[in-house]
Amino acid sequence: MEEINSNKKYISWPILTLMAFCTVIGLDDIMYNFQNQGMPVVTSWVIMCLFYVIPYSLMVGQLGSVFNSEGGGLSSWVRGTNGEFLGYFTAWTYWAASIPYAVDSANEIIVDIGWALTGSEKFQSQISNTKFALMTFAMFIIFIIIEHYFSHSMEVLSTIGGGLMLIMTLMFVFLAFVGLAKSGGHMATQPFTWRTLIPKFDMHYWTTIAMLIYALNGCELVAPYVTKMKKPKSDFPKAMVALAIMTIFLTVFGSFALGIYFNSYHIPNDLKMNGAYYVFDMVGHQYGMGKTLLYVWAWTSVFYNAALLAVLLDAMTRMLISDTGDKYMPKFLQKKDKNGLPINGYVLTVSLSAFIMLLGIFLPDMNDIFNWLLNLNGIISPGVTCWIFFSFMQIRKNSAKFTSDYVFIKNDKLAYLAGLFLLIVTAAATILGIAPQDIKKFSGYWWYELIINIIAIIVLIGLGVILPSIRRREEEYGIAFSRRQWSVMFVLIIGSIIFDLYLGEKNSLFNNAAVSLGQVKIGMNIALIVLETVLAILLCWLVGRKKPVQINK
Repeated sequence: MEEINSNKKYISWPILTLMAFCTVIGLDDIMYNFQNQGMPVVTSWVIMCLFYVIPYSLMVGQLGSVFNSEGGGLSSWVRGTNGEFLGYFTAWTYWAASIPYAVDSANEIIVDIGWALTGSEKFQSQISNTKFALMTFAMFIIFIIIEHYFSHSMEVLSTIGGGLMLIMTLMFVFLAFVGLAKSGGHMATQPFTWRTLIPKFDMHYWTTIAMLIYALNGCELVAPYVTKMKKPKSDFPKAMVALAIMTIFLTVFGSFALGIYFNSYHIPNDLKMNGAYYVFDMVGHQYGMGKTLLYVWAWTSVFYNAALLAVLLDAMTRMLISDTGDKYMPKFLQKKDKNGLPINGYVLTVSLSAFIMLLGIFLPDMNDIFNWLLNLNGIISPGVTCWIFFSFMQIRKNSAKFTSDYVFIKNDKLAYLAGLFLLIVTAAATILGIAPQDIKKFSGYWWYELIINIIAIIVLIGLGVILPSIRRREEEYGIAFSRRQWSVMFVLIIGSIIFDLYLGEKNSLFNNAAVSLGQVKIGMNIALIVLETVLAILLCWLVGRKKPVQINK
């Protein structure tokens, strides 16, 4: 037996560090937060990495070690500590959090292709919101077809995109500082003093913390590999500390590098969507390479976001339907095609993605839709991260029952308080993050984004509460809905979406709207959409509540 164990292949801590690094941070994450906070984000990154990333990562390590026999998934952690329903609901919320992320990735592919083909952002002004929504929807269909016919597409895209992204990000930081030295220390951010790096702790600052957490979370994806390390007690902490050091290096120096090319006091409004292209264009011209680096980055981003979309569509859908149990997940969502793909799960994913895109249809332009989706990710993703700290608190509350090879903080009470602290911080950031960003406070669009943020959260989370009742219908009647019921509900939903897109194309949001004393007087088109949507939902409910009649052939 000892000889067999000695031949077992282990994952070294440097390899685990790199695996975790790829799931945690990238250049886009740095860009998003630079626009939110400017140069003071450098200080924010240091604080977050030291007091959030390190304890968060080490808590994930213990959870992965405790539940190693179940694969170390987030839903299995909650199921193991608080029962089957919360385990299901965690799986649902984790999946629901991937919907805005998937839509965002599809949006980025469109932006990337535009830059890759034209080398300019001008094409964005030529695309209406409706066309942008339809192109995003088309991306989902294309990738479902690709995954259906090319079984190794995810691996290929991930290898190309992930490798290029890491190389380009590190190269940018290196070239930026070499260029700074060559220019005699000239920076776009002026005046630059130590006060430039000090955050202003006002309400705007606190509402941007959720985006920092969104950028830094994700290391729970490597939790299953804790037990595959030869010495998890010593090697896993090494990996997580190394992860924190790498993250601090990239975020701090990456943000500082952005301050070399962009004036922190006057940041372009479209930095989140186009900032990476602007900066690689500037770096390329600085080194006499013209637009070469811009085009290389564009195709790097195409492959990277294509890999993200492929993984989100497939892995997250499979996780949802396979890790929730028959008790709560409807049978029709578990249906797979001849290639083992969860086809109805894909349909649900695409449908909810279309709904999310529809919510932003009345925003002024592509840039506003892009920024809104990012901020929505900054609400939902940290909210799901709360489950991690909740689970950690439960295992430390009953440490005798939940034993593990690796333990974060030997004292149970101190460990519990550490988990509680991170839970409170993350929950508070999630709630504050609901306030819209990148837009004039209390303007008409600000109120509109606030409303659709709340609607998106209610729908994505609320549907997870409805599915168990659909499963009960299957158990009672044999099927959830008859073919006729499915057809009628499908027509109602598609018709509703087409009608809403038509209204969105006809008029901009506030042609017929006004803002008075902080209140939004909703224009005729908005009123029509609200009325029509409520009517469609009511009709779907009336059709769906009837007993399904099976027609025997």
